Amino acid sequence: MSNANANDVHKGQAIKFNGAVCVILETQHRTPGNLRAFVQLTIRNLKTGKSSVERFGSSDKLEIVPITRTKYEFSYKDGEDYVFIEPNTFDNLTLSPDKVAKIKDYLTENQAVEVLFTDEVVAEVELPSTVTLKIAESADGVRGDSANNVMKIAILETGLQVQVPLFIKEGELVKISTEDGKYLSRA
Repeated sequence: MSNANANDVHKGQAIKFNGAVCVILETQHRTPGNLRAFVQLTIRNLKTGKSSVERFGSSDKLEIVPITRTKYEFSYKDGEDYVFIEPNTFDNLTLSPDKVAKIKDYLTENQAVEVLFTDEVVAEVELPSTVTLKIAESADGVRGDSANNVMKIAILETGLQVQVPLFIKEGELVKISTEDGKYLSRA
């Protein structure tokens, strides 16, 4: 582990903050009026999954935690566990439900993910910003129900429920944001 000035850290790095490993989601260098410059970091605690905004002086030392990212594909669910495969070496990685709790509603067979490791231990599994999922169940839109942006609930192939426009039918593929779980468009 090495130290770096708060000014020198960037998005995607991991730091040790309050005894926990945190991934930097966003950095902003700020100089408000006649006050001293500071760095504002949006960080996510890898243990709790909670995000927070923290301020550091430009020259504050932060402990950088080495982090490696490896691309995997979701292969199948084995009982309670989730099995991922590394596409180049075909190495299997089995993760417990608590490691994939936040992303399980977006996982389909062959779904690409990025696994973050700190000290050879899985820290987090990251999805792309959008995923394409199939509509498993959806009520038909009622003719004449065309007021501005009328939405209905649809159940996706993974069991996730989302609000979709009335014109979306069962069996269609839709793009869903993995950040907020909202419908974006047809696929």
